[in-house]
Amino acid sequence: MNREDAWKIVTEFVQSDSLRKHMLAVEAAMRAYANHYGEDANSWGLIGLLHDFDWEIHPTLDKHPVAGAPILRDRGVSEEDIRTILSHGFETGVPRTTLRDKALYAVDELTGLITAVALVRPSKDIREVSVSSVRKKWKDKAFAAGVDRHDVELACQDLGVELWEFHVPLVLKAMQDRAAELGLDGVK
Repeated sequence: MNREDAWKIVTEFVQSDSLRKHMLAVEAAMRAYANHYGEDANSWGLIGLLHDFDWEIHPTLDKHPVAGAPILRDRGVSEEDIRTILSHGFETGVPRTTLRDKALYAVDELTGLITAVALVRPSKDIREVSVSSVRKKWKDKAFAAGVDRHDVELACQDLGVELWEFHVPLVLKAMQDRAAELGLDGVK
């Protein structure tokens, strides 16, 4: 599977621009983690890109991403990659055992919070977002209330990284580097 094939799957099953951008943000964060760990950035990135491909057709936690797995198999996605995608779901019963599994779980929710922080700025430019501005919004439980901060903290512990000194800066930088693609570059 290459990125072009993965993107075709995304565009076939995901119509929402915001969901596509979320998947691109997770891809960027996964590539950054792969580079940090000396792993294959393309492989890790593809997992991030594909992880929510079935959300619009299976929008419940009891079906997503389990019901999407057969589609990925039919499209030639490896069992190892499918297992990692399954591990990010709550209802799948697939444990997060590899660094890649743990990284996917750790970055998924955080990218949503960082996106929300960028979108409330007057400029809507993620390149103007700082770790301290993310931290300030993190403390406001009403802001991006759907982001389970406790799960992100636990995911960081499981991954063995510090939330504010390492995780948030790494994910934020990865997203800033792709600001235009994520629609977070302040250009309307």
